[in-house]
Amino acid sequence: MLSSGMEKAINAQINAEYYSSYLYLAMSAHFASGSLAGMAHWMRMQAQEELFHGMKMYDFVHERGGMVALTAIAKPPANWKTPLAVFSEVLKHEQKVTALINELVNHALDERDHATNIFLQWFVTEQVEEEASASAIVDKLKLIGNDANGLFVLDQELAQRVFTLPVA
Repeated sequence: MLSSGMEKAINAQINAEYYSSYLYLAMSAHFASGSLAGMAHWMRMQAQEELFHGMKMYDFVHERGGMVALTAIAKPPANWKTPLAVFSEVLKHEQKVTALINELVNHALDERDHATNIFLQWFVTEQVEEEASASAIVDKLKLIGNDANGLFVLDQELAQRVFTLPVA
């Protein structure tokens, strides 16, 4: 059974995961309106992944006898100046989510809630991948600079992303 404090903390993280999905969907819309379909697609896949993360936590709260309490999702920004600005924000956002996950792990350890700690380890590993992915795209965009051909090639590359539900 989850403590009330752990339940509240996971509920807050569910909101953060749904905000992440909403943010990436806004970024997808931004790219779609700028004719960068590959980047728009990448962001849609990222939005789906964040929804999956939120639902994974949602299910865990119920499995542990807790109550999910959904709260309002903040409005994300809608416009950015450059693709580099967008992906730099993605990286910064993923670093923030990593810090939130780490705080959840600390909370679970403080409470000696071993089941929640074990559950959260999947997210710890996932955040390493999330940050590495965003960082790699930021690095490529920095290399590309203002080269339209490079941007075109990267857009085509990002269009290949497929979201597959992770195996539990």
